[in-house]
Amino acid sequence: MPVPAASRPYTLGFWLMCLSSFLFFLSFNLLLPELPDHLTRLGGGEYKGFIIALFTLTAGLSRPFSGKLADTVGRIPVMVFGSLVCFICGFFYPWALTVTGFLGLRLLHGFSTGFKPTGTAAFIADIVPVARRGEAMGLLGVTGSLGMAAGPALGSWLATQFSLNVMFYVSSGVALLSLAVQGTLTETLPPAQRQKFSFGLLKLNWGEVLEPRVLPAALTTLLCLFPFGAVLTVIPDQSRLLGLTGSHKGWFYLCYTIASLVVRLVAGKSSDKYGRVPVLRWSTTLLAVGLAILVWTPSIPVFLLGAVVFGLGTGLNSPTLYAWTIDLSDPLRRGRAVATMYIALEAGIGLGALAAGWIFSNHATHLPYVHALSLLCVLAALGYLLRVPADRPAGHSAAADAVPEPSAEEVV
Repeated sequence: MPVPAASRPYTLGFWLMCLSSFLFFLSFNLLLPELPDHLTRLGGGEYKGFIIALFTLTAGLSRPFSGKLADTVGRIPVMVFGSLVCFICGFFYPWALTVTGFLGLRLLHGFSTGFKPTGTAAFIADIVPVARRGEAMGLLGVTGSLGMAAGPALGSWLATQFSLNVMFYVSSGVALLSLAVQGTLTETLPPAQRQKFSFGLLKLNWGEVLEPRVLPAALTTLLCLFPFGAVLTVIPDQSRLLGLTGSHKGWFYLCYTIASLVVRLVAGKSSDKYGRVPVLRWSTTLLAVGLAILVWTPSIPVFLLGAVVFGLGTGLNSPTLYAWTIDLSDPLRRGRAVATMYIALEAGIGLGALAAGWIFSNHATHLPYVHALSLLCVLAALGYLLRVPADRPAGHSAAADAVPEPSAEEVV
């Protein structure tokens, strides 16, 4: 007797995608703690805000293209392109010896996250039952967060024990491993939708840029991810000012990511059980509390406490936003729906990074203002969510019932 889709264990394809996601996030997060100081040594210390902003700019601009291609050419080609860009850029960082060259490479590197996560989310949505969507996105987020946690610590260790060039080459090699894992997967886009790639597919009309059905999730994403861009920009300097140097520079990221992992494992199913909007209200409240702590950080313990609370909020917030986006989307435009959410994500991170770099300006006394602005954005998101009607748990709406269950051929 067939096992009901909602109770089937996750397929091998799901776990392989989680492994690929871990390697991908490990690859580019491995660089983050060392890039601000590296740019300063190149003579571009005043451009620290551009390290994240340029990366997210091309990621955001490429989302409409990756979304359309995911819905026409396939999920896997989109992911392969993203991992390939990550591999190439990691390899060329040691050769970017000018500020302009470095920032140009950051601009190109952004294409990696513009493509890989879009294809990944669409692929996972194709093979996971509706009633386990929030849980699945939480598990996928765990693997990505593991990469984010291990990356900064590993990167700082490689740079300290060996050299920056070794760190860059290891980043490139890890991206290549992610690419290799994707080669074991089977395409999940239905054959009737698939087209051969042509440059004509890169022509977009406005209806192919944003998916209107998912705009509530996109707006929430933009407001909640603004603080993340700000945090990525100023935390390396704030860590150093508090005395966290060398291999300790990644402690904030480590505490943040461990907290995010724990809550994803413990509460990954919460939005499946209670609904997306109610869970988002709680997660956004946690983000606000974490940022309020970071506004006031007189010591390392308080600083790391802020990282933990902010991580708890992110761990609950992120998979719920993914699942809410997919719930709201048309299955035939799932790639574009995910791309719309990612456009908002990149816009939020990019604006947060730019604002943080401008406000901070290498003045320690300006750091509280960076976190205060982030706090205002999160409070705006909470205010919006309180006005949005609470949804029913996953698997109990007409839109959810309309999503097809995965077929047996989607195992690998």
